[in-house]
Amino acid sequence: MDFESKWQNINASATQVFSFLNDLRNLEKLMPEQIIDYKAEGQKCSFTIKGMTSLSLKVDQAVEPKLIRLVPDGKSPFEFELMAHLRESEGTTQAKIQLQADLNPMLAMMAKRPLQNLVEIMADKLSAQRF
Repeated sequence: MDFESKWQNINASATQVFSFLNDLRNLEKLMPEQIIDYKAEGQKCSFTIKGMTSLSLKVDQAVEPKLIRLVPDGKSPFEFELMAHLRESEGTTQAKIQLQADLNPMLAMMAKRPLQNLVEIMADKLSAQRF
């Protein structure tokens, strides 16, 4: 399944936004309140989704200043990739968060709304950041 946020306008260059996202310590600022015990070091981060599961992510691909792709690092309840797409236009940047997940039909039914909310929240919080 594919979950995408709307494109959000950000008053910063794509290079600034890319640098922010490529430092996984900043990813915590984009997470919803259900994320606890967030830790980041280098190109890896880990956190717990309150009442559900713990996840570890790592940067799998970084194409400056257009794309950052994170994938699970270790055990995950399902395969997925979380991507930030950036495009610059006249000194501002547009960003979109995308999550592609390999979900079985039962899990897809339960996770569809929370995963769509996740990408929207992350994009909204990214657009609200000061660079």
